[in-house]
Amino acid sequence: MKKLFVFIVCYLFVFLSSAQETKQGSTQEIEIDSLYREDQFYVGVTFNLLLNKPTGVSQSGFSGGLHLGFIRDMPINKRRNIAIGLGLGYSLNVYNQNLFIGEEENTEQSIFSSLEGVDYSTNRFTTHLVEAPLEFRWRTSTPETHKFYRIYTGVRMGYLYSFNSNFKQPGNRVRQTKLDELNRWRIGATFTFGWNTFNFHFYYSLNTLFNSDATIQGESVGLNTAKIGLMFYIL
Repeated sequence: MKKLFVFIVCYLFVFLSSAQETKQGSTQEIEIDSLYREDQFYVGVTFNLLLNKPTGVSQSGFSGGLHLGFIRDMPINKRRNIAIGLGLGYSLNVYNQNLFIGEEENTEQSIFSSLEGVDYSTNRFTTHLVEAPLEFRWRTSTPETHKFYRIYTGVRMGYLYSFNSNFKQPGNRVRQTKLDELNRWRIGATFTFGWNTFNFHFYYSLNTLFNSDATIQGESVGLNTAKIGLMFYIL
């Protein structure tokens, strides 16, 4: 996963940099569009964090995310450097940690426990989401250039349609895909700033990943997710 993440980051940097340079050079050959829109496609890579963890639960190894989608850019002033963005996207996230998720054999009731002191080779869960970003956008763009400073902030609504918890140890494997304790509807605050190709992106979930029914020895599992990474934009 770590090698794949590094490869994706390097590939996106080379591809998107060349794409923006092509756009920049072509502005001299076409008529300037005074009704231009900016940053309508996005691709992001992040390092994922789990916050507000219960006692005994910690992250281990590398946890990453891949995010892509389309945002309709809607300028709201004459200069067109202030806009509202509304879109649709997809988000893949992997979290390596020591929270065991299983179920009782007879009742199929979910089990949550810490793996502190337990010998295992793999323990992670993966989430797939459909997301709807809503952003307030400020930038220094003009019709003549596609290189500019930007600050975008907003919220991101999402639905977690796929969850896969995977635990492995010698002679034993446990997979869990159906959890009643999941808060499948997700909402998070986002903040993105940068210049040209490089844009730093931050996300923090405003609701917990698990509801109050998920507990470890009476303590709520909860978990808020945070994401820190780079966001690339394409016209």
